[in-house]
Amino acid sequence: MIPVALTIAGSDPSGGAGIQADLKTFQQHNVYGTSVLTMLTAQNTQRVDAVEVLDPAFVKRQLEAVLDDVPPAAAKTGALGNAAVIETLAATLEGTNFPLVVDPVIVSKHGETLMDDEGIKALREHLLPRATLVTPNRYETKALVGIDAVDEASAEQAAAAFGELGCPHVLVKGLRRESLIWDVLWSPGGDIERYEGPLIKTERLHGSGCVFSAAICAELALGKVLDEAVAAARRFITLAISEAPRRGKGICPVTTHVAVV
Repeated sequence: MIPVALTIAGSDPSGGAGIQADLKTFQQHNVYGTSVLTMLTAQNTQRVDAVEVLDPAFVKRQLEAVLDDVPPAAAKTGALGNAAVIETLAATLEGTNFPLVVDPVIVSKHGETLMDDEGIKALREHLLPRATLVTPNRYETKALVGIDAVDEASAEQAAAAFGELGCPHVLVKGLRRESLIWDVLWSPGGDIERYEGPLIKTERLHGSGCVFSAAICAELALGKVLDEAVAAARRFITLAISEAPRRGKGICPVTTHVAVV
């Protein structure tokens, strides 16, 4: 039977990020995608015009409906909006045992803030300890643990700081060195894995974090162990960026129509 993967995130009506990108990534990996909406946006490749966070009680009703009838083999979160939604999700997920990938979306590719300080605090205190894996970029790392991950040493320091918050595994992503982009996976005991890919000079990056974390989630739903899931997702996102067509007039989205290798 095809496994189920769940995304808990916001909507991007232009299709490049959020729920839409996650579901397309799940489909490409041959997993059955379910979704819980946390926020609505009016955005495209050029700008974010409006953001509407949904009522936490309604978010909870969505999640309970999915968990009761179509429980996932793995789940991921994206943009969550505010502290009330985060606290509600963390409480509702209590007692579940499937892997949870937390992509701590704080700012959009357009530079629009998608979470306030109270939301960041709630994410740190309530959801990160529930995560199997958290996937922060440099900005999110600094916002959550106060460390600017600019090189391997600072990335490992930041990952350890996430570990102190209760995160068993941390993937600090998007570090750059010459012609390479690389990620550092920290696991309990201080074990470190590194994943490298070519640095692709492009502005076609809208939704890259969503697609990367959704690919990890899909691989986990398919039964991969974590390091294999991350390695496969790194290969997928590299292709998704390198083969992205021009679509829209601004920061073009990555594509999900690439081979899963």
